[in-house]
Amino acid sequence: MVMPKNDYLKTPITPEEWKQVADEYLEEWNLPHVVGALDGKHINIQNPKQGGSDFHNYKGFNSVNLMAICDAKYRFLWVDIGSYGRDNDAAVFGRSDIAKLLETGDAGLPAADEEGGLNLPYYLVGDEIFPLRQWLMKPYPGKNLTLDQQIYNYRLSRARRTIENAFGILSSKFRIFRSPIIANIDLIDLIVQACTVLHNYLLLTDNAKYLPSGFVDSYDSSGNITDGAWRTEPPAEGLVPLCNQGNRNAPNVAKATRDMLRTYVTSDEGSVSWQHAHVTDVGPIRE
Repeated sequence: MVMPKNDYLKTPITPEEWKQVADEYLEEWNLPHVVGALDGKHINIQNPKQGGSDFHNYKGFNSVNLMAICDAKYRFLWVDIGSYGRDNDAAVFGRSDIAKLLETGDAGLPAADEEGGLNLPYYLVGDEIFPLRQWLMKPYPGKNLTLDQQIYNYRLSRARRTIENAFGILSSKFRIFRSPIIANIDLIDLIVQACTVLHNYLLLTDNAKYLPSGFVDSYDSSGNITDGAWRTEPPAEGLVPLCNQGNRNAPNVAKATRDMLRTYVTSDEGSVSWQHAHVTDVGPIRE
C-alpha cells in the first residue's frame, strides 16, 4: 500500500521539488545531487489468520515490508507498506510505482548537471540490498577496495545515516514498534501510515521537543559523528532490518555513474577536509 497524498508526507514530483531535497543533502551531509535515502524494514506482526506462509520471512517470524525514502532532515518523502514478509526485499522496491517512474525517467528528477566538471545525475542513496542504478547509488562491495573507493563509501554512508535515523526515531517515539503488532493486516497498514505521517508532522511543528538535543546523530567541523541517543535503546522487535541479499546485475551506465561520483568526491572541488583521515585512521563509519 502506497501512502495517499497528504499535507505532511509528499513525494516530490517536479525538478524544483527534488532539487530542494538535494540542496538540503548538500548542506547537511556534503554530498551533491542526493534526492533521498532509501531503506526498508520488516514490521513484526502476529501470524495472520489467513496468511499461510506468505508473511513468514527468512528470519523466522511473520512480517510485512515497510519501504521508505527520507530527506536530509529525517522526513519521509515516500512510504510503501504491506508487501509480504517472504518477498525479496529489493524486488519489493523494484515493483513499486516510484521505482518504475525512476527507471523510465518519469519521476520528475532534474536533468543531470555539472559538478566539478562532471555531468552528475540526481540519485537516491541505498545500501547493498538494492540494485545499482543511475538513479540509485550504493557502496562498492568487498574488502579489497582502493582508497578512492573507500572514501566514496564513507561519503555515501554519511548521507545514508538519514534513513537510519528516520527509522530509529520512528521506533523510539512510537512504542507500538517495540514488539510484534497484533492486528489484522489492513489495520497494521493504517497504523504504520499514521505513525509515518505523525512523525513528519512533529518534525515540522514541534521539532525541538520531538528531537531533543543529542537524540539523533550529530557531527562536528572535523566530520566526527556522535551517535544519537536513540541508538542506545534496546533493538525494536517490531521494526527489523531487511536482509542483505545484494544485487550484482548493474548496468554499465550505473557503474559509470558511481565511478564518476567517486571521482567527484575525491577531487579538489568535491572532497571534504576530513575524509582521508576518517578512512585511513578510523575507517569508514558504520554501514
